[in-house]
Amino acid sequence: MSAGHGPRPGLVEVVAVWLLFGVVALAMWVTYARLPPETSYNVSGEGFAAGAGRVLVFANYPVALVAVAFLAILAERLGGRLALVAAVGAALSAVVVWPGVVEQSDLDAKPVNAIPAVGVLIALVLTGVALARGGLGASRPFGGGWDAARAVLAVLLVLGSLPWLVAELGFYVGRLPGLGSLFMSDEILPEPGHPDLRAVHLGHHHGLDGTLLALTALALSRVVRDVRTVPLRLALGFYVALMLVYGLANALQDFWLEQLVKRGTTSLEIPTLTVPKASWAWAAILAAALLIHFAARSVGRVGRPSQEGVP
Repeated sequence: MSAGHGPRPGLVEVVAVWLLFGVVALAMWVTYARLPPETSYNVSGEGFAAGAGRVLVFANYPVALVAVAFLAILAERLGGRLALVAAVGAALSAVVVWPGVVEQSDLDAKPVNAIPAVGVLIALVLTGVALARGGLGASRPFGGGWDAARAVLAVLLVLGSLPWLVAELGFYVGRLPGLGSLFMSDEILPEPGHPDLRAVHLGHHHGLDGTLLALTALALSRVVRDVRTVPLRLALGFYVALMLVYGLANALQDFWLEQLVKRGTTSLEIPTLTVPKASWAWAAILAAALLIHFAARSVGRVGRPSQEGVP
């Protein structure tokens, strides 16, 4: 499938993101297995099965969205019949965008969640096949202004995500020394149907999903230019740009609500942005993604990939 000449995409960034999502999934499983459902948000059940169910939903959103990008890279890397397998995996993963597959109002696992999860499994298996055939492959040396900008944005994202990262482990960040005055966390702020809801509930947050998507986009943006098949590179480039803007928007929306609106700093709320719809906010997301995509295309290749490990 690969066109042109030169090294095929490396897998350093792909493997790093897989490891990141694996760590989050493990923490989620443990937390939802050990905590009662009322301490979290829109889940029922408890114990090992409840934790597994929440991880299955996580494998749909946001992991299936990331798997689509992985499978594009793997299709280029593997080629041939395995590229067709990657296309099938991408189609299965994309089922997550169908209305009702994942609903914020009901985060319990459903049979339909198995479909995108199979797409994710295909991406994971093909990653293993690519590693077995050619190792990590070419890697773009880290350095320069763009990587510095990526690193700064990644650090800011992680710092802003501290309340969600601690909640993922089943604790309130405000109870950690020195952080209580910085972040809202265990203050009781009831919502309809949730009389004991805390400012930052325990368990998983869509703001963390946004952070993970943005971090993934920052990592994969280093790989896009190594995809030699032009239509695939263009599609992947826009998809990664959209993933970045969408992830940042959701992280900002959740942080704004929990840390500013709930604190009383402002009454202005950012609308929920998890589900695409005809709105000015989503028009802005698409416009920003297009601008980033075209700007990235105009920059040209930065650095030269190392040939070590290229099959």
